[in-house]
Amino acid sequence: MDLASAQVPVGRVHIIAERCKQCNFCITYCPTQVLEYAEETNVKGYHFPIVAAGKENSCVHCKFCDLICPELAIFTTDISEEGETSAG
Repeated sequence: MDLASAQVPVGRVHIIAERCKQCNFCITYCPTQVLEYAEETNVKGYHFPIVAAGKENSCVHCKFCDLICPELAIFTTDISEEGETSAG
C-alpha cells in the first residue's frame, strides 16, 4: 500500500437533537473523540451531542455513531460527496 497516496475521509456530523436520549454511546465510542454534550437540552430534557470545538474536521466518516445510536439521532456524511450532484 502506498501510504503517501492514502487519504483519510472527512465526514460531517449531523445530529437530530430532538431524538437524542443522552445514552452517551456516540460520545463514548467515537474513535476520534469528535463529540461532546451541548450545554442546552432538547424538549425531553436531555443534553444532546455536538461537535466539539476544534474538531470540525476530525470526523473520519466511520459511521460508527450511525450504527450505535438506538434513537437514530446522529449520522455522518462524506464531505467529498456533498459537492457532487447528478446532472441531467
